[in-house]
Amino acid sequence: MLIEELCTITAKGQTTVPKTVRQALGVGYGGRIAFRIEDGTVTVHAADDDEHDPALGPFLELLARDIEAHPETLVSLTDALFQRIAAVTEDVVVDPDEPIEGDVDI
Repeated sequence: MLIEELCTITAKGQTTVPKTVRQALGVGYGGRIAFRIEDGTVTVHAADDDEHDPALGPFLELLARDIEAHPETLVSLTDALFQRIAAVTEDVVVDPDEPIEGDVDI
């Protein structure tokens, strides 16, 4: 399959990666791409990024689409639920930079 997309480069050297290209690369919101120049040819591929969570971008896109389509479903936390969350997490220490050990079920 051959797909060719045209983009315009702004005065700041920026462009928008077309949706078909993002989809083909499996890159969503917050994703990273890499440009490789070899023998006068430029290729673009999804960046190998050990720190990047490949599920985060598609999840955030799904969430944004859902909120846009159904804003009426957003509700504030009740005070009782907020207090319950605070109570059960009071002694929980979380370091977001610490690696996760063991299996993770999602």
